[in-house]
Amino acid sequence: MNSIAVVDYGMGNLRSVSKALEYVDSSAVVTVTNDPEVIRSASRVVVPGQGAMPHCMEALDDQGLREVVVEAAQNKPFLGICLGLQMLFKESEEGDTSALGILPGSVKKLDVRETAGNNTPKLKIPHMGWNQVHQVMAHPLWDRIDTGTRFYFVHSYYVATDEPGIVAGSTNYPTPFTCAVARDNIFATQFHPEKSHSAGLALLSNFLKWIP
Repeated sequence: MNSIAVVDYGMGNLRSVSKALEYVDSSAVVTVTNDPEVIRSASRVVVPGQGAMPHCMEALDDQGLREVVVEAAQNKPFLGICLGLQMLFKESEEGDTSALGILPGSVKKLDVRETAGNNTPKLKIPHMGWNQVHQVMAHPLWDRIDTGTRFYFVHSYYVATDEPGIVAGSTNYPTPFTCAVARDNIFATQFHPEKSHSAGLALLSNFLKWIP
């Protein structure tokens, strides 16, 4: 039986995530928790997040969750969503913040000064709404999801890495940026699968079946 810990550090769309996980596997035990021991005992861990990176890292430390999140990212199926992706990298331009440093690279502010032509309106920040995700690597979490499928985004920052082998998906806004990464037992997305209808539910279902 799957036991999934959805990490609650005070910054995430926790109810939507937990309800989506319960929907795709009614037999799963999904617990929204800030208890390190519950997280350690879970078979899978999901770290969602919305908001600002400085507040994210401060909240992790204030609630004593930094160590257990790092442990989970090292030894069990781990899904990061939005800030749960960004925190995995070394640092963020948002508030010049040090993050967990589990994956190589940094978090940078979206630059949408470029436009497709003179008559094209300037794109807005935050990047909010549906956009195509192009699969860069084959991965079990993409099972039954076509490349180019649209997912839902809400963000102003993106991850940049010099290690192309961890890039699992990209999106254009207006130029390409990494929107999904994968390494070993980690899969993480900039988009929100819990808000992405059937495609997002398929990804969450694949996560619950995934054996890294």
